Amino acid sequence: MINEDTYREFLFDLAKRVKSLRESRGLTQEDAYNDTGIHFGRIERANSDIKLSTLVKVAEYFDIKLSDFFKEGFKL
Repeated sequence: MINEDTYREFLFDLAKRVKSLRESRGLTQEDAYNDTGIHFGRIERANSDIKLSTLVKVAEYFDIKLSDFFKEGFKL
């Protein structure tokens, strides 16, 4: 079982990854929300956990495999 600090770090890494993918495509949070209905601001602030189903939708939106999503920027 991971401790709370490690879990928070993971959420921050996830937030950074989503933001990086979004910005690399020149999208605003509003653009991404309008395209998907997913509130990217909540994810990027790392204030709450993200559902697996939402994460799958995010990966599909950026046209990457879920396994590739985690290939860079994660310490776990």
